[in-house]
Amino acid sequence: MSAAPEIAATPEPPYYAVIFTSRRTAGDHGYGAMAAKMEELAAASPGYLGIESARGEHGLGITVSYWRDLESIQVWREHMEHAVAQKLGRERWYESYEVRIAKVERAYGSR
Repeated sequence: MSAAPEIAATPEPPYYAVIFTSRRTAGDHGYGAMAAKMEELAAASPGYLGIESARGEHGLGITVSYWRDLESIQVWREHMEHAVAQKLGRERWYESYEVRIAKVERAYGSR
């Protein structure tokens, strides 16, 4: 059993959020292992700030990764192993998905 998800500890804005919304196909088909590997690789990438992810019981999921700048996002998008995961996602794991990139200009909360 994995640990409970945490709220990402991001720095003071500005920074960027990559919002990945997806609807999964049935079955795992290697998804869990690949997702864990991608999270580990992203965390080691320059400019990575954190991640938050949730998936509902009907397969809709939202993952938000936070990045220092647009260049860091582009480098991650083009990472060779991430490109393989993206291809497999389109072929096996996702019925549909949408990627949105937003600049975070203000953030506040309580921890």
